[in-house]
Amino acid sequence: MTGYYSSPFSRRHSVGVDVGGVLVGGGAPVVVQSMTNTDTADIDQTVAQVAALARAGSEIVRITVDRDESAAAVPRIRERLDRLGIDVPLVGDFHYIGHQLLADHPGCAEALAKYRINPGNVGFKEKKDRQFGEIVEMAIRYGKPVRIGVNWGSLDQALLTRLMDENQERGSPLTAVQVMHEAIVQSALLSAEMAEQIGLPRDRIILSAKVSGVQDLVAVYTELARRSDHSLHLGLTEAGMGSKGIVASSAAIGILLQQGIGDTIRISLTPEPGGDRTREVQVAQELLQTMGFRQFVPIVAACPGCGRTTSTVFQELAQNIQEDIRRNMPVWREKYPGVEELKVAVMGCIVNGPGESKHADIGISLPGTGETPTAPVFIDGRKAATLRGPAIADEFQKMVADYIERRFGGGGRAAAE
Repeated sequence: MTGYYSSPFSRRHSVGVDVGGVLVGGGAPVVVQSMTNTDTADIDQTVAQVAALARAGSEIVRITVDRDESAAAVPRIRERLDRLGIDVPLVGDFHYIGHQLLADHPGCAEALAKYRINPGNVGFKEKKDRQFGEIVEMAIRYGKPVRIGVNWGSLDQALLTRLMDENQERGSPLTAVQVMHEAIVQSALLSAEMAEQIGLPRDRIILSAKVSGVQDLVAVYTELARRSDHSLHLGLTEAGMGSKGIVASSAAIGILLQQGIGDTIRISLTPEPGGDRTREVQVAQELLQTMGFRQFVPIVAACPGCGRTTSTVFQELAQNIQEDIRRNMPVWREKYPGVEELKVAVMGCIVNGPGESKHADIGISLPGTGETPTAPVFIDGRKAATLRGPAIADEFQKMVADYIERRFGGGGRAAAE
């Protein structure tokens, strides 16, 4: 039988890059990263947000380094994080004057695990290559990797103009969009080539090529992957807020991951006023987990509800368990190794409830409208108990906690060994 694919395509070969102890590419699992939106010069706020992102599961965190005050704060931020036991690598995001900030603040250059530079705004005209070269030389001096991050909003206009002119001279010119795609790809590849000529090895170079359109992103990264073996950072820039940003980012990045393209991802969400920055980490983890690339937290399967489930009990129980898992995962990762493999089912009626619950490690089938007010609980595929009465939700949550302790706690691991 042909035409059916139950797994992603083989991962594209890429050169691995060590970012402060986190391997990006080279066959390593796809890395989740994020970025702060605090003023980096505000050490307290930045440390707090980096810590929150790291605890949520961000394996690399990028911070803005845009002026002397922020550059001077970086070593102190690193020190504070180390004292808190948070060893997440910090990436410095440099634009316009990065070469000067790195030169004037050696402590910043040393404390960062990676430098991110945009070839479209590292400098202009005759300063462009020189200032780009100065940042690369700093990376060589301090033994740091570099992400060359092209962005269509700040694309090298000289390169784009040249390609547009060349396109006009052809008999069958490309569309303006196709020329823009080629300019983005060339900007990344030419900059990487220049960095290597200066002396930065390929295993210290990561490329990204961000646009805000889903189809544009797929086209650009597909071509970049075809023409390079550099490690690739995926992200849809200016993705937007809420469900729009989540859907757009997931669609674009999901297509590329399915094709085996991508070594690290960031979901760039515009936060709602007062919103939680860790939301983008959660979405990135859920994307990788639902596609089968990595396992971060236990899976909670729950039915969508229908006319059989007019009670909200199963909805509330599923939500409570999901929130409880997220809240406890930072501790559980240390206390219960392997707990991220757990599968929990919370079903609302008899139609699919028992079957889905049997497939989970632990599951409950709650009574639907008009059904007998009992809730069978299945553990490891077998019926283990039947719950009744108003405390069903509390009793099941306790059973989940007991199951985790028994299976993933010290006694369970010892028995398994």
